[in-house]
Amino acid sequence: MPDNNSSAITQKVWSMCGVLYDDGVSYGDYLEQLTYLIFLKMANEYSKPPYKRSLGIPEKFNWEKLYPLSGAELENHYKKTLEALAKLGGILGEIFTGAQNKLSEAAKLKRIVNMIGEVNWVSMSADVKGDIYEGLLEKNAEDTKSGAGQYFTPRPLIRAMVACLKPEPEKTIVDPACGTGGFFLAAYDFLTNPEHYKLDRKQREFLKYKTFYGWEIVPNTFRLCLMNLFLHNIGDLDGKVPVIRNDALLSAPKETFDYVLTNPPFGKKSSMTFTNDEGEQEKEDLVYNRQDFWATTSNKQLNFVQHIHSILKSDGKAAVVVPDNVLFEGGAGEIVRKKLLETTDLHTILRLPTGVFYKQGVKANVIFFDNKSANPNPWTKEVWVYDFRTNIHFTLKQNPLCFEDLQEFIKCYNPDNRYKRKETWSEKKPEGRFRCFAYKEILERDKTSLDIFWLKDKSLTDLDSLPDPDVLATEIMENLETALENFKVLMNNLDTGMED
Repeated sequence: MPDNNSSAITQKVWSMCGVLYDDGVSYGDYLEQLTYLIFLKMANEYSKPPYKRSLGIPEKFNWEKLYPLSGAELENHYKKTLEALAKLGGILGEIFTGAQNKLSEAAKLKRIVNMIGEVNWVSMSADVKGDIYEGLLEKNAEDTKSGAGQYFTPRPLIRAMVACLKPEPEKTIVDPACGTGGFFLAAYDFLTNPEHYKLDRKQREFLKYKTFYGWEIVPNTFRLCLMNLFLHNIGDLDGKVPVIRNDALLSAPKETFDYVLTNPPFGKKSSMTFTNDEGEQEKEDLVYNRQDFWATTSNKQLNFVQHIHSILKSDGKAAVVVPDNVLFEGGAGEIVRKKLLETTDLHTILRLPTGVFYKQGVKANVIFFDNKSANPNPWTKEVWVYDFRTNIHFTLKQNPLCFEDLQEFIKCYNPDNRYKRKETWSEKKPEGRFRCFAYKEILERDKTSLDIFWLKDKSLTDLDSLPDPDVLATEIMENLETALENFKVLMNNLDTGMED
């Protein structure tokens, strides 16, 4: 008899995760097998009353053929099933493309199969399914060896960005680097919250099938994203796939969207790997020759900023996580900033603290801008900066970022009417974190830099204000990681110069 007690199911999934991890199975490998098997089980549930929906899975590869098997027989049949399902169309085919069994022992596979077989997944609420999966994704992001953290944006930050943008029903939302789908889920939660909107049937239909669009280049992350969306009731098993597995930067957009919410991948250079005549692997800077871009550069983040502008409707809005170099870098960076200030209303910058991202060494910001129609005069009149970095310290485990920590920023942002804002900084209140800078002031800054700060770092003048040793150690590590990353870029540039 299927077990539908949500807390019991959650506990089972988490317990199995811990047991397998102790046996050497990574969170990522567990998550991957969980994805394949839950999809297979749900497809089987949908094929029966009251749904009676055929999803095109060959009978010899359905759940009922797999479930009773064990040992080598289970392993062999599972391998053939993954290969067969990769040839299907729709979300199912996308999920199983390149699928492999990463579990080295048949007994471990059997334990997961049994656990999934005991649950009726279709009848379980989307909240419970989604929470289980999101929890596992976060666990996977914490596993530094997997490198999965770079595809996982802290959920409190995502929620704050969505709260500021305030998306409306029956409008489209896109993420050109969607990772595991965090921005989509936060926007979905915002739109379905009865405190914000009471959706009618037409609006709910639009939300499920037509609101979300995304790109993800990494196959396994793409797979996790599709599963995450489906478990949260976004899209359908046999319907149109809401996310495209491709490089979003490759070509100019065929359509534009109402909102962009995204955290493009960190790492300054875009590059591609190829095999040379000697059979050795080489990396080459990847430059996108897009006619619709303001500047040609191999800087990945600057390309994403340009691309985001190109996929916005003329009245579209964007909230984008960018590293510090986007705000101060010269050359192409200055060109992009000037164009962004001219063609959009770049109204808000949130300076983020360190210790909030799973990838160490990241110093980042969120830029908020509204797209505008062509105009001879610059659209940006003033830029509001909220310094959430100076004298603020977070760590991933001991003192993680919470949604409540961002409430003051959201209040200052004033999503209901951002034209009625008040500075918390003044000459009499030099500790205020929210400050307004006129467009003219920005233009007068070296390289039109938007890397603006004014608060004094207390730890430099007051030893009693130093953060805790673990926070200090984390910040030192992050600074070293950043320096190392910059040295790598410098070395690559020197190597390229010597070859030229």
